[in-house]
Amino acid sequence: MGNIYEELGVRTIINATGPSTRLSGSIMSDEVSSAMKAASEHCVDIAELQAWAGGVIAEITGAEAGYVTSGAAAGLLLGVSACVTGLDPGRMNRLPDLTGMKDEVIMPRSHRNFYDHAIRAVGVKLIEVGIADRFSGAGVRDTEAWEIDDAITDRTAAIAYVVNAHSQPLLPEVVEVAHAKGVPVVVDAAGQLPPQSNLKRFIVEGADIVCFSGGKTIRGPQSSGILCGKWELVSAAALQHLDQDIYAELWDPPPSLIDKETLPGAPQHGLGRPCKVGKEEIVGLITALRMFVEEGDQARAERWANSIRSLGAALEGLPNITVDMQINPGRPVPMLCLTLDEEKSGITGVNLAKQLIKGYPCIQPGTGGMYEGEITFGPMCLRDGDVEAIGKRLSEILGG
Repeated sequence: MGNIYEELGVRTIINATGPSTRLSGSIMSDEVSSAMKAASEHCVDIAELQAWAGGVIAEITGAEAGYVTSGAAAGLLLGVSACVTGLDPGRMNRLPDLTGMKDEVIMPRSHRNFYDHAIRAVGVKLIEVGIADRFSGAGVRDTEAWEIDDAITDRTAAIAYVVNAHSQPLLPEVVEVAHAKGVPVVVDAAGQLPPQSNLKRFIVEGADIVCFSGGKTIRGPQSSGILCGKWELVSAAALQHLDQDIYAELWDPPPSLIDKETLPGAPQHGLGRPCKVGKEEIVGLITALRMFVEEGDQARAERWANSIRSLGAALEGLPNITVDMQINPGRPVPMLCLTLDEEKSGITGVNLAKQLIKGYPCIQPGTGGMYEGEITFGPMCLRDGDVEAIGKRLSEILGG
């Protein structure tokens, strides 16, 4: 099959920045695409399929249970909803009206980001704790575990924790104070792969719910994610996500996912119902997850490093630039950093980025440093021929 987007009149891009949602995520392997096509050719009970997928996720992550969501943000919404309602169908039906329920989620102030809108959508109030002096330049401190402990009240439904390389306080410290008061910890680990050891790390460190993106490094469908953690919370998330338009007498979910016998009845469609996941996404994600684990960090890193080395070679001899190939074991994803001598070239970093994006082929580089004349290129979404195309286009722009 040819390029479907050419038929649709939609531009394709060479994605040299990485698998962001704005740029349509990663590029799936043929195996994942084939699995999704095969999944599309039959009808199944989604609860049964989710139970199967949850078993695979639990095995790979070491969690009590797993579930496929429509992305990491949907996992946050479902995970926090589960913390608020537990397995109470009445409470599920009332969301986002939190009258009579725990209605606060504590979050270190330095962890706040636009993605936590998914948490606020549950109806809870975010309670910010601590001040990140280390980011403002006023000092070295950040939120500390004792401040989270001090903020916990009888209205606290959960602690929200966002993982990155600089997150403070450390997750085990947060878990310790939270669990001492019976409060669950929800971890946003959307982009924390690689290393693949992170699939287990946050569970080992005591997190009650962990959310990963399925459409980034795992290379699953862009509209997929992983929710894993305590069985009761995953079950509560499933109850608020699945289509519940069925007579009670006929409702028979797999006990590994939902224990019907412990419930007074099934909730109506839950708060997470708009976050639908199709059979194709479930099968595609599990296929991609298994392939991600099978490949391993070392082989994946070498594959990426080869792309960066090839790109570096393609840029040799171009004038007025400095090329730094950042390939080292301590860096999860290698990167090529191009620094432009704006004075000699007569081109600014902003202008170079614009020409790459607006030209043909459309090339999307990393632009975080463009105001300082720095453009970056990453390997995660590059296809065969992309390195040569990037080198040719830069040569056209820079006069090589």
